[in-house]
Amino acid sequence: MLRGLVITLFYLSSLVAILFASAGSIDWPMGWASLGVYIFISLLSVLLVDPGLVEERSYIKVGVMACDLVLASLSFLFLFPVSLLVAGLDIGRFGWSPSYPVAVQLMALGVFAFGNSLGCWAMIRNKYFSTFVRIQNDRRHDVVTDGPYRYIRHPGYTGTIVAAIALPISLGSLWALIPAFVGACGFVIRTAVEDKTLMQELNRYQEYADEVRYRLIPGVW
Repeated sequence: MLRGLVITLFYLSSLVAILFASAGSIDWPMGWASLGVYIFISLLSVLLVDPGLVEERSYIKVGVMACDLVLASLSFLFLFPVSLLVAGLDIGRFGWSPSYPVAVQLMALGVFAFGNSLGCWAMIRNKYFSTFVRIQNDRRHDVVTDGPYRYIRHPGYTGTIVAAIALPISLGSLWALIPAFVGACGFVIRTAVEDKTLMQELNRYQEYADEVRYRLIPGVW
């Protein structure tokens, strides 16, 4: 538990450093508001999830799919550190993006909070919510069907994608949408890869997929 908390704090601190160092200023209310929401929900997740999951997510364990390790790492890189770097350079130093109403930024902040909350909910309900795809036989891996998993098969990914796209808008940087979109596409690919793996290797997942038809968006895919 302590290791997981330390890793989380280090990760969150690095995001704060990247955003404000690239901006060259800490006088950025929407920057603090956006990261404040993310930090609060991230720390809440660590405190509320199954302790075994915190330990699971603190290490790269045997059985992790090599292709997912690479894809997930690149996707995370574009979703947050790179998009924050671009946003900081854009808003703080170069002013690449046109300005738009604060009301739009605040609405995007609400969507960002929603996406992160959905991911938090999924992690709390699913004690097998590993960082990388692996069949956790050592933890008696089983199918989770309650909470948000009643509606879509990968709600954590849905929440991450929604949050990642909303973040640049809440920060006021349209240019940061480019790396965020690249990272989101990586997560869509991860969804397909993970779904196929679970169907092939996890007992009862095929039956669950027959009942919950959609992976990311109800009624769409």
